[in-house]
Amino acid sequence: MKILAIIALALGLSTTAALAGPVTHQQAKSIQMAINGQDCYGGEMETESGGNAAFEVEDAVCRDGVFDFKLDRNFNILSRKPS
Repeated sequence: MKILAIIALALGLSTTAALAGPVTHQQAKSIQMAINGQDCYGGEMETESGGNAAFEVEDAVCRDGVFDFKLDRNFNILSRKPS
């Protein structure tokens, strides 16, 4: 019985640790507003499962190149790195 409980707990922890997925329409609008302030637009947006970041944008087109962004849950930019 204890072994089954331990296995179930381990499986539950491993699946929740890797959850990342699409953003809602409202989240996408807020993310776009945040990166527009960096003279950037577009890119692939998704929720982020680990660390301090809540959202990620990959391949946003900016005036000075193509960048990846990480944003917190309040849509503040945490990082901006070249793609």
